[in-house]
Amino acid sequence: MSDTLAQPAPAGGSAPPRTNAVVAVLAFAGIVVSLMQTLVIPIVPELPRLLDAPASDTAWAVTATLLAAAVATPVVGRLGDMFGKRRMLLVSAVMLVAGSLVCALSDSLVPMIMGRVLQGLASGVIPLGISIMRDELPAERLASATALMSASLGIGGALGLPAAALIADHYDWHMLFWASAALGAVATVLVLLFVPESRVRTGGRFDLVGGLGMAAGLVCLLLGISKGADWGWTSSTTLGLFAAAVVVLLAWGWWELRVQQPLVDLRTTARRQVLVTNLASIAVGFAMFAMSLVLPQLLQLPEQTGYGLGRSMLVAGLVMAPSGLVMMATAPVSAAVSKAKGPKVTLMIGALIVAAGYGLNILLMSEVWHFVLVSCVIGAGIGFTYGSMPALIMSAVPASETAAANSLNTLMRSIGTSSASAIAGVLLAQMTTDFGGSALPSENGFKVVLAVGAGAALLAFVVASFIPRRRPDLAPAAVGEGTPAPAEAAAKS
Repeated sequence: MSDTLAQPAPAGGSAPPRTNAVVAVLAFAGIVVSLMQTLVIPIVPELPRLLDAPASDTAWAVTATLLAAAVATPVVGRLGDMFGKRRMLLVSAVMLVAGSLVCALSDSLVPMIMGRVLQGLASGVIPLGISIMRDELPAERLASATALMSASLGIGGALGLPAAALIADHYDWHMLFWASAALGAVATVLVLLFVPESRVRTGGRFDLVGGLGMAAGLVCLLLGISKGADWGWTSSTTLGLFAAAVVVLLAWGWWELRVQQPLVDLRTTARRQVLVTNLASIAVGFAMFAMSLVLPQLLQLPEQTGYGLGRSMLVAGLVMAPSGLVMMATAPVSAAVSKAKGPKVTLMIGALIVAAGYGLNILLMSEVWHFVLVSCVIGAGIGFTYGSMPALIMSAVPASETAAANSLNTLMRSIGTSSASAIAGVLLAQMTTDFGGSALPSENGFKVVLAVGAGAALLAFVVASFIPRRRPDLAPAAVGEGTPAPAEAAAKS
């Protein structure tokens, strides 16, 4: 799409934004939304009893959020570029509150799934927040602020697990959703009070056909990935979903290349810097989620297995929580490295740190402090990688496509995490040991998953090495005028 469509929004409040408040509010909103990833984990085993439904059906309380987030993220990003990023951020926050209230008032499966869908539709908050920062913050604050906003996806997930476990242990399970509704309401009010509307708009008409096509293709793909283990990877349902995903996404790509105002500008997405960054993001998302799958299980398995530590869900959450704090602490460090060496180098360093963390875990997995150390190392690596991705994306796309491009990058990470869940599930289901007449994942099974996580991080390192090396100039003054990022012309390849 031509960048000449970008126009400043109507002058309503010309006063400069309160930078610290804007950064804090947007980061808080991102953390609140990412809490939805781990909100129901402590009660998943109890959902069949709580909702009076089979376990195969209650699993949709997790799957529905994943699918809704995958569909909503690119769509909301495009709508933000067209009609206002703050406006769409508020819409997303309201959907989070509404979904939380529906879940809080539910005692059966259908309203629970409906509420979880609404919560998933709020996932566009993080890419929208990054895009608002690009438009509104001074140059000296932009890199560290966007690094923190990007890392909030991992921060909320890490901090949410112990908080959710604590609530589930001491209160009625509905309190999980009353708490998320309250946090969402606070985030909504803070955005209204402190976040200005972005000055960059594209205008135009929304690509409804493109939106429906992308939604259908992503649902088929992610549904096949997330439910393939339950239905059978060679079952007609799973193979049919994968085949449908290929056909629908190819048709969607054909349409996007021919429509005048596409949902996703595939020509921009195909630029080497954007394309390679998105590919690396899939590998990074995979590597990040492997930690979330392995560490809690090892901590909670009975000590009698010889490798489990017999801890509670709350303890497992507390062990994971420091990784979120480390991600937060490494955001300014990531920004400093990106400023000195370029975000490509930052991404590669982060991938190596993640790989080292998994290697360390293969050797150290017998004490609680081993897992705290590992989660912190991997958290530092995730902080570096997530902090570098917005800089790489924003330096290669026009200001008028910032939200859509960041949303697509967030989607790539989600595809990586979904793939990690599926592959780890298959490995752990195949590599088992007998314990009291029941099959549990074996120690070697966990080590193989850790090795796969390390391999995914190393793959991200190799892929990132193909990103064109340059230092992006992210001056928001130019961005605010609707001009393309300075690296845009050089990014075409």
